[in-house]
Amino acid sequence: MKVLDKTVLMEKITEALSSVLPVTGIVLLLLITIAPVSAAMLLSFLIGAVLLIVGMGLFNLGAETAMTPMGSYVGSKMTSSRKLWLIIFVSFFVGLMITVSEPDLQVLATQLPTIPNLALILTVGVGVGLFLVIAMLRVLFRIRLKYLLLFFYAIVFGLAFFVPESFLAVSFDSGGVTTGPMTVPFIMALGVGVASISSSDGDGDDSFGMVALCSVGPILAVMILGLIYNVEGQSAPEYPMISVDTSRDIFGLFFEEIPHYMFEMMTALGPIVIFYLVFRLLTGGRGQDGFGKTMVGVVYTYIGLVLFLTGVNVGFMPLGNYLGASLGSSELRWIIVPLGMIIGYFIVSAEPAVHVLTKQVEEVTAGTIPGKVLKNALSIGVAVSVGIAMLRVLTGVSILWIVIPGYAIALVLTFFVPDIFTSIAFDSGGVASGPMTATFLLPFAMGAASAVGGSAGDAFGVIALVAMTPLIAIQILGLVYKIRSAKTKAGEEVLTVANEDPQVSDAESEDVIEL
Repeated sequence: MKVLDKTVLMEKITEALSSVLPVTGIVLLLLITIAPVSAAMLLSFLIGAVLLIVGMGLFNLGAETAMTPMGSYVGSKMTSSRKLWLIIFVSFFVGLMITVSEPDLQVLATQLPTIPNLALILTVGVGVGLFLVIAMLRVLFRIRLKYLLLFFYAIVFGLAFFVPESFLAVSFDSGGVTTGPMTVPFIMALGVGVASISSSDGDGDDSFGMVALCSVGPILAVMILGLIYNVEGQSAPEYPMISVDTSRDIFGLFFEEIPHYMFEMMTALGPIVIFYLVFRLLTGGRGQDGFGKTMVGVVYTYIGLVLFLTGVNVGFMPLGNYLGASLGSSELRWIIVPLGMIIGYFIVSAEPAVHVLTKQVEEVTAGTIPGKVLKNALSIGVAVSVGIAMLRVLTGVSILWIVIPGYAIALVLTFFVPDIFTSIAFDSGGVASGPMTATFLLPFAMGAASAVGGSAGDAFGVIALVAMTPLIAIQILGLVYKIRSAKTKAGEEVLTVANEDPQVSDAESEDVIEL
């Protein structure tokens, strides 16, 4: 077995480079022009960008060679057992375990001083576990995703009127942060494995929608938590500024944090790998080929996430907060809206889970939905959402005035687009709101909200909005696809008739060809 394919690794790093460079270039332009920073903070940001690129490249390679095969194996073996109790138990356990290990959730938990970290993390984990069970049962019993989404989002918005206003945005944010770089590859592959065994004609449709439902559970669970705890008066977290004297001290900041993220990722990946090994042993998969490659992929995933999170948290988070505060306190504070949209457009490409989603969409749809088209639709959706989030920072408008009509539009569209686009759209919403959003855009919004005299509650919600607008953008893409497919089909039918019936005019045939 070849331990490291340098060609494949370079391809992944090149992909990561093309994703991170635009965001880096925009931020550098701002730092040079309207928001100057110290040389220490600038160097820290550049080191963070390098770690981001290398880490994302390794992660993408690891997700492809380890997390996806592991999830697919567990899903197919679990479903082929035909034991309902086993499916329910394993689904809940996997959902809880993989969510508790999600680094994005750790970031959100540390920014909520009114609720103990463990209470929030376990609540979200239980929410994901329960809804992963529901997602599994949906595939097994062939229930259409849109009906479940309508039902559960009706409960969400009914409950929203009883939750304290300051906690609403946090509840919706929790649905976005749970679907990050740890969760998405495993759960999406789990869906593919389940669909491959349980479905015949609808494999492509059924393999998506797992992430969509798993994003609803945390929202409901955290809303209930908000009714139990006193969550009034959320305060903004402190973002430490980088103030060191020498370049050696700057590198020291990163080396100090690497052990922390090594331990964090070990506790995150460890339970998943142990579960997979035990499950594989119990299901007779010991002698199968590809085991060594999968384990090497786990190492890639581990190293990639450690580098990625170190770069983002040390190099990007403090700078994002400073940048937001600088722009928010300037006379041109309105500029945070267009700038936020530009950053949002490019930042989605830097999310590790987005690469996993686009690749899997291309594979399952046999190239019918190109990854580039999907990524562009996601970028446009996220750009709009960040612009709306920045407007909310400036105005302080309630998040309900945005999410209720937004989700209403998304849910209405489910009746007009092919089911697979609905599943991909609602999966994409959770995927788009990953660690880059949690550690750059959220601190950016926090800094801007503080500068304009707003509250932390005005900044919370940026993750929720980033998770919402792709639902609409991808489904509009599906609507266009449906219309074009109908025109193409109609054209083919007319051409067939023209070939069989000479009385059909040449002019009619030419008109069809133009379609």
